[in-house]
Amino acid sequence: MTTLSKVSYFWRSAAGGLKHSPFVHFIAITTIAIALFAAGLTRTAGHALDGLLASLGGEVEVTVYLAPELSPEQVEAMRGQLETASGGRAVLVNPDEALGRLARELGDLGEALAQLPENPLPPSLELAVAPERRTPEGLEALAQQVRTLPGVTGVDYGQEAVERLTAIARALRYGGVVAFAVVLFATIIIVSATLQLAIYARREEIEIQKLVGATDRFVKAPFLIEGLLQGLLGAGVALAGLWLFGQLVGPSLASLFSFVLGPSSGEPLVRPGLALELVAAGGGLGLVGSFIAVGRFLRV
Repeated sequence: MTTLSKVSYFWRSAAGGLKHSPFVHFIAITTIAIALFAAGLTRTAGHALDGLLASLGGEVEVTVYLAPELSPEQVEAMRGQLETASGGRAVLVNPDEALGRLARELGDLGEALAQLPENPLPPSLELAVAPERRTPEGLEALAQQVRTLPGVTGVDYGQEAVERLTAIARALRYGGVVAFAVVLFATIIIVSATLQLAIYARREEIEIQKLVGATDRFVKAPFLIEGLLQGLLGAGVALAGLWLFGQLVGPSLASLFSFVLGPSSGEPLVRPGLALELVAAGGGLGLVGSFIAVGRFLRV
C-alpha cells in the first residue's frame, strides 16, 4: 500500500469512526467546544483588562510638591533630576495654575476659593513615569528617592489605587490560569474516555487488522486522527459560539463598560489571532486525549 493510499485510508477510517459512534463523539466535541469557548472569553477579558491597565498606567503621574522658596533655577534643576531618575517627563505646575485646576474640579464650590486671602497651594512638578517604572514597587522606590531631594515637601502617586488595581489584575490572571488548567485536564480525560469507547466498539475490526499483519502504527493512526478531528470540530463550534455571543451580547457589554474600557471595548470578540489559538488548542486537546486513549487502552 502506497503512502497516499495509507493516508487516504486513515482519514476515511477516522471519518467512519465519527459516524459509527456519533453520540460518543458528540460528547467529546461538545466538551472541547465548551472548554475553548470559556478559554476564548477568558482571553478576551484578559485582552480588555490589559487595555484597561495600559490606559490607566499611561495616566499614572507622580506629583512632587516643592518648597515655595525655591528659585526658578532650582526648580529647573529639580525637573532635570526627576526626569533623569524616572525616565519620564516632568511638567511644572505653578500655584496659580494649581488653584485654577482645583476650582474647575470643585465646580460651583470652586467660587469659594476666590475668597482666600492667599494661595495655599505650593508649586509642584507632575512627573509622567516611564512604563517600566509603573509597578507598585517601582513607584514606591521612585517616591522614596524623590523624597530625599532637597526642596521636596511631599510626593503623591495614588499608591493605594495603583496597588489595588495591580492586585486585582494579578488575581484575575492567576485565577484564569488555574481555572483553565482544571478545565483542560477535565477535557483531556473526557476526550480520552470517549475514544476508549470508540476503540472498544471497533475491537473486532482491530483484531482482524492485526491478524492480517497490520502494524501498531497502522492500527493507531485512525484513532489519533479521530481525536484531531474532534478537537478541530470542537474549535469550530467554540468559534461559532463566540461569534454568536459577540453579535448578541457584545454590543450590550461594550455599551455597559465603554466608560471603563474605552473604544477598545467595541472590538470584535473573535479576532484572527484568537481564532488561530483556539484551533491549535482544539487540535492539541484532541490529539493528547486520543494519544492517552490509544497508549493506555489499545493493547495491540
